[in-house]
Amino acid sequence: MPRIDSEAIKPGLWSIAAVWAVFLACVAAGWVLFLRADTAEVAPMRTFASGERVTVPVDPADRPAVYISSDTPVPYDCSVSGGPGQARLAATTGTPPFTADGVTWEQFLVINAPARGDYQLTCTAPEPASVRYGVGPDLLSAGRVSGIPSPPVLLPAAGLLVAVGGTVVVLARRNIVRKRLAISG
Repeated sequence: MPRIDSEAIKPGLWSIAAVWAVFLACVAAGWVLFLRADTAEVAPMRTFASGERVTVPVDPADRPAVYISSDTPVPYDCSVSGGPGQARLAATTGTPPFTADGVTWEQFLVINAPARGDYQLTCTAPEPASVRYGVGPDLLSAGRVSGIPSPPVLLPAAGLLVAVGGTVVVLARRNIVRKRLAISG
């Protein structure tokens, strides 16, 4: 089989690096959009102090979450009761803190309620600390329009689609050119 000059095979391998660079740029842009998102969408709608029992309207479709604002890490104990069914609290991790109206909030729980209704929520911190709690929409689902993910999610997904599709196209075209050069020899 004759040796094929690698310079004759087009497009070059740099094309694959270029499409993956587009993906990385889309991920970076999505992260920036996520961090700069309108915090009014996720700011807690109802805030309360440690030990205070509040009644909050919960709709499972809104994916309600519990937020905490504290200057120092504090242990907490939260409970939910009432409503048309037994709701549960589930811990969340990996959500970045955000600032709304000068207050820094961090999501730490989601409310898994079986049905729409009014639930009683209580959170306490055993240590005397400056702690506020709040209830609002889940940070990761905020910005959805009729179940469609927001631009911070769509942009990296589109970048991934371009990168994978571009890689497949480049490799397929290189294979076709390699076969033609081998035949013409």
